Amino acid sequence: MLVPDPKAVRKLLTRYAVLRIAQAERHRPQTAEELNDVVSTLCVMMGTTGIREAIVKADALLAAARGTAADGRAVA
Repeated sequence: MLVPDPKAVRKLLTRYAVLRIAQAERHRPQTAEELNDVVSTLCVMMGTTGIREAIVKADALLAAARGTAADGRAVA
């Protein structure tokens, strides 16, 4: 199985957070469309069908890329 590039995943997670905040402040159709695109891309990259699971998997991937477990322990 291919593993997504952690930098690309981090960038998508950041974009997702920025767009969620923008939508919470003021709903705009263009922002909603871009948010849907980011959600879809993140789900595909992480092999999930839902954004919550995609975020969990993305966090685990980024933790592994840093060399730490999700609970903060060092990985050998």
